[in-house]
Amino acid sequence: MNKHLRENTELWDSAVDGLGAAPKWLASKWFYDKTGSELFEQITELPEYYPTRTELSILRGATATLAAHMPDDTALVELGSGASVKTKILLDAIPQITTYTPLDISEAFLAETAKGLQTDYPDLQISPVACDFMSDVSFPDALKGRAKVGFFPGSTLGNLNPRNAIDLLQRARNWPDVRSFVLGIDLVKETDRLLRAYDDVQGVTAAFNMNLLARLNSELGADFDLDAFAHEARWNAEDARIEMHLVSQAGQTVTLGQHSFDFASGESIHTENSHKYTPDSIGAIIGKAGWHMAEFLTDDADDFAVCLLTPQ
Repeated sequence: MNKHLRENTELWDSAVDGLGAAPKWLASKWFYDKTGSELFEQITELPEYYPTRTELSILRGATATLAAHMPDDTALVELGSGASVKTKILLDAIPQITTYTPLDISEAFLAETAKGLQTDYPDLQISPVACDFMSDVSFPDALKGRAKVGFFPGSTLGNLNPRNAIDLLQRARNWPDVRSFVLGIDLVKETDRLLRAYDDVQGVTAAFNMNLLARLNSELGADFDLDAFAHEARWNAEDARIEMHLVSQAGQTVTLGQHSFDFASGESIHTENSHKYTPDSIGAIIGKAGWHMAEFLTDDADDFAVCLLTPQ
């Protein structure tokens, strides 16, 4: 493996494992390089993509409720912070938040976002951490002894299978001095609306999905022909989840270093799951993770929910 590939060992190992599996898969966390993060922000503004605007509306109406569970001098810790758009609602309305610690896997995008936030909030202490939030988090020294409130919007929890979702929430439950956790989740609804949200007419979601293959080409030297794959969103009723796939349009072979991977026509790479919840299904997950559901806040159509969790 050459120097360029050694610098991407984790991505390399993950890609080799996933493409060599049956069925093939790629981990969704690799969507979020700088280009992928920017494309996702575009997705959140699409007319078909209801989750973002619905969650924003719920948060705007719930700041007093959320503030009641945040003590003075709170450190807000956001998992998968992206552009921190929803965070600003809490920062603007809840003065107890004096420190913000965004966690994101895309270091370049994280640094850019933190810089912009510091301009908008000069009195806010911002301590970003570039990390995979699925692993244990090493908090900055500035957060030692500080009350912490977790923030995980966007129904990103839905990207995880139930066991991993429980594990993540358990780790957050074990953060030192954690007081509460604000969790956004998408709810089960009509299949057509769900599919449109993940397969928009402008093709932005398709570009976001395809960027994963472009990243393997540029960072690992793979030779995916992007025109030979197509984006597809599927509803898996049994597991209550939307699945994203990249479907091979013909029989072909893709190489990655010394590895080669054969694709049959119609064979797919499974790139992401987005689980949708009911009050009962999310309640079971948070209970097993050591949390209590203090508030379950929804929009009028029950499309989305913001859950306020407190430690059991």
